[in-house]
Amino acid sequence: MSALAEAPTGTISAAGRVDRLRPLLEAAGVDALLVTELANVRYLCGFTGSAGMLLVHGDAAVLLTDGRYRTQAGEQLAAAGVAGIELSVGNAAAQRQGLLGALEHAATTRLGLEADHVTWAAARRFGELTGSAEVLPTSGLVEGLRQVKDDQELARMAYAASVADAALAEVRPMLDEQRTEHEVALALDTAMRRLGAEDRAFETIVASGPNAAKPHARPTLRQIRAGDPVVVDFGATYDGYRSDMTRTFFVGGPPTGVMARVRDAVAGAQAAGVAAVRAGVTGGDVDHVCRQAIAAAGFADAFEHGTGHGVGLDIHEAPAVAPGATAILRAGAVVTVEPGVYLAGVGGVRVEDTVVVTEDGCRPLTLFPKDRVL
Repeated sequence: MSALAEAPTGTISAAGRVDRLRPLLEAAGVDALLVTELANVRYLCGFTGSAGMLLVHGDAAVLLTDGRYRTQAGEQLAAAGVAGIELSVGNAAAQRQGLLGALEHAATTRLGLEADHVTWAAARRFGELTGSAEVLPTSGLVEGLRQVKDDQELARMAYAASVADAALAEVRPMLDEQRTEHEVALALDTAMRRLGAEDRAFETIVASGPNAAKPHARPTLRQIRAGDPVVVDFGATYDGYRSDMTRTFFVGGPPTGVMARVRDAVAGAQAAGVAAVRAGVTGGDVDHVCRQAIAAAGFADAFEHGTGHGVGLDIHEAPAVAPGATAILRAGAVVTVEPGVYLAGVGGVRVEDTVVVTEDGCRPLTLFPKDRVL
């Protein structure tokens, strides 16, 4: 079994995060920002409830939630080191009044909403209840801050990755035992929870034989058999932070024919992509390296998704690693590199690592060996 990293303890400090957000409001053309995306709320103040909004303006902030979270919210704000954030608890009507009062107290004339997360209907409702304040769209303000992870965040992601590594080492022999995709996926999910994960990071993918040609296949009752490629794409969550890893196995021995060429093309492209990651390059640059390698092997048309994405509190977050992505990778960002080739009716191969961007390269968090076949 792969060794587990040491599990981080304590609560992540969110001190200073709201202060780093405030200078971005003026540039976005707003006096205040109503943060409604729950991952962003958690990042800024530590609150993990299923309902809540954080109003941030020039010199104060208010967390609005309902009575289910009265005790939890107070405890989490204090533990995260953001005791200066005011807490307003009540039913929907009370929250509306609390929001209106806070806006009036701050003399807000331009209220920003998170346009990427607010429906048209919700935007209209907010416009109706904010008094004289004009409601304006903003995009990516908190997500931009979230791109660079601090040591606390990286420690949790490293632990989540080590849990996934250990779970795969434990479950891998099942691939040679005529088990179904569903059985292997369930065993992985169970092993991750037993080893210390709070949850899986997303719906686990186990795709065998021709199902491996579907990048986001769901596990089925198909039995895994000798000669199959098996794509295993999964991750663990610990203290809100996620890991993401894909390994492709060949049951019964190394592949032959076209699938051997596919395996070699993807392995080479993935290694080249990881080598291309460093602070200062764009996500599009890394994608281009992977795409060139796969095109050179003759499989350009069989690589139809982006090379990767950011990972953190969400399994897919900024920055993108995809064709035309212009965001510049910064040291401390965490991204995946996951090229793949998929041949309909035959099978597919994807290899993925989650890596931390450094000034002169990157550091992998997912460590399960990539040279193993069954």
